[in-house]
Amino acid sequence: MSLADYLAKNYLTPDSTAGKKTKKRKRNRGPHAGLIIADDDALGWGAKIADPDEDDAPINVGAASAEFRKTKKNNWQTIGAPAPSPADQAAADAIIASAAAESSARTIADEDAPTVDDTGMKMESGAHAGLQTADQVTAQLKRKQAEERRRFLMDGAEHSGQGKETIYRDASGRIINVAMKRAEARKKAEEEAAKAAAQLEAQKGDVQRAERERRKEALKDAKYMPVARYEDDMEMNEELKDKERWNDPAAQFLTKKKQGKSVTGKPLYSGAFTPNRYGIRPGHRWDGVDRGNGFEKEYFAARNRRRDLKELDYAWQMDE
Repeated sequence: MSLADYLAKNYLTPDSTAGKKTKKRKRNRGPHAGLIIADDDALGWGAKIADPDEDDAPINVGAASAEFRKTKKNNWQTIGAPAPSPADQAAADAIIASAAAESSARTIADEDAPTVDDTGMKMESGAHAGLQTADQVTAQLKRKQAEERRRFLMDGAEHSGQGKETIYRDASGRIINVAMKRAEARKKAEEEAAKAAAQLEAQKGDVQRAERERRKEALKDAKYMPVARYEDDMEMNEELKDKERWNDPAAQFLTKKKQGKSVTGKPLYSGAFTPNRYGIRPGHRWDGVDRGNGFEKEYFAARNRRRDLKELDYAWQMDE
C-alpha cells in the first residue's frame, strides 16, 4: 500500500454523493464522486484509468464513513466473549505468572545442565563412548532413566505384568499348574499325617485303647452325675465292690468269686504267677513257665532291699 492510499484511507474526508439533496447548491462533478489523489509524478501524461487489481491505484472514498460519523446511535458491535470479571482476571494473571515462573526455572535448569551431544556411539547404559566430563555422563544417564520411565508409564500395567499371576515352569520349560501342585501337596501332607496317626495307634495295645474308650464313657456319664456323692450312692458302691485288691483281708471270706477278665473282655490266668512292674497278668492260655531273663525278680528284690534299709536306718535313729 502506498503512502497516498494510507493517507486517503485514514485521514481524508470524502464529499457527499451526487444523488443526495443538500441545502446549498453544489455543482455535480459527474459520476466519479469523491476525492481522487493521483501520483505527483504523472508529468502531464493525462488521466490514468484506475485498475481495480492494481495495488497503487487511487481509492474512491464514499460517503459511508461520513454518514457513520454523523449518526448518534452507537453502531459498535462486540465481537468475541465479554470482558472477564476482576476475580477471573486475577486468577488468569496468577496462572500466567506461575507458568512463566516454571518456564523460566526450566530454562535456567536447561542452561545450567551440561550440553549433551546425541550424535555418536552410545553404550548400553545410555552414556556416550569417549572422553567426557562427569556432568555429561550424569546428564546422559538421567536422560536414559527418564526415557525408560516415560516408556514404562505409557505401556501401562498390561506390559509391566502388574497384577498378573506368576507363571512357574519346570526344568523342561513346561508350565506348572500351581493350584494343582498345591492340591497335590496338601493331599500328600494329609496322607502322611493319617499314616503317622495310624502308626501311633498301632503302637498302642488293646488295654490302652480300652482305657481311652472307658474314659470317654466316664466323661459322658459325668454330665448327669451330681456334684456331691455320698455313701448311699449305689453306682459308686458297686464300682468299689468290683475292684480287687491284693492285700484285702476279707477277700477270702467271699463265697462267690468272680472270674477274672481283662480290660478287653478276655479271661485271665487264675493260677499263681511272678509279678511284674506293670501289673499285667498272664492270659488264660499261659502254661505257667516263666521264660523271662530274671530282670523282674531282681527289680523287686532291689526295691525291697532299699525299702528295708530305709526302715532299718529309721529304727536305729529311734533307738539312739
